[in-house]
Amino acid sequence: MLLVGLLLAALTGSVVVVIGLGAAVVPPVDTARYLWAGLTGGTISPDEVTRYQIIWQIRTPRVLLAALVGAGLGAVGVAVQAVVRNALADPYVLGVSSGASVGAVAVTVTGGLAVAGGYAASTGAFLGALVAAALVFLAARSRAGLTPLRLVLTGVALSFAFQSVLAVIVYFAPDGEATATLLFWSMGGFGAATWGVLPPVAVAVLVGTVLLHRHGRTLDVLAFGDEAAASIGVDSRRVRVTLFVLTALVTGAVVAVSGAIAFVGLVLPHLVRILVGATHHRVLAVTPLVGAVFMVWVDLLSRTVVAPRELPLGVITALVGVPVFLVLMRRRGYLFGGR
Repeated sequence: MLLVGLLLAALTGSVVVVIGLGAAVVPPVDTARYLWAGLTGGTISPDEVTRYQIIWQIRTPRVLLAALVGAGLGAVGVAVQAVVRNALADPYVLGVSSGASVGAVAVTVTGGLAVAGGYAASTGAFLGALVAAALVFLAARSRAGLTPLRLVLTGVALSFAFQSVLAVIVYFAPDGEATATLLFWSMGGFGAATWGVLPPVAVAVLVGTVLLHRHGRTLDVLAFGDEAAASIGVDSRRVRVTLFVLTALVTGAVVAVSGAIAFVGLVLPHLVRILVGATHHRVLAVTPLVGAVFMVWVDLLSRTVVAPRELPLGVITALVGVPVFLVLMRRRGYLFGGR
């Protein structure tokens, strides 16, 4: 597909350009040279060591993490909207982000998971996300399986429950560290990005995206309802459980390193459907790339608009996503459940 090739080129170019931008601007040619040196173990002259370290040790893992998170949120957003048959659904509708926030804040306050070192909060967030997903799964199950309406309602209800738990933890916390952690996980950021966090996130996002893409035709069938799926031999109950577990794992891995970033998984799937149609096989091929490119540039804005401070990612995605969402709703009303 030509569009996929163009998006891959745009993503590659965006990564190189954005890595070079910031408080210390590095030209794209030098940025590419430093990246090549980092990948191949090449040599750098002594007067370039500082700039090389900024590029390779600080910015590169951050930008790559932004691309992975954007791709993951985009792919999961497409799948969740199909699984629950709700155009307003996003990766966090099932309460995963709230559970992750509880896990991260609880670990920060209690000092738990000390064995994880600097990754304790992220580990706690991932475990909290899995616990939240498990609770939603158990509470939403019925004799009819996991129905879309029960999934959404259960996820929303448990999100409120987790937010109440968060409020209690923060209220009784001995210092403001829990509040700061809560703000990070509720608004998103890549300030803690390191090379060490990339491999597990990359595996979760890449494997999850590939598996979701393989379920593209099944998602097309689910969009028409369980009766239509049954008529052609698709076990919607089993498929919905499989996709629920898969999306929960990917969302948990993403939230654990970036916090909750709003509107990416909600708006981008609709934009891509306008470009390539509603076939999930195509949408799932394009949306992750669009999400990656989008998040790379959003991260650049977050660290440069109010430098040296960072603007939370959720602020920027909301400022972009809300007006786009409203325009889509007015101009393409059928995407949101009718004109």
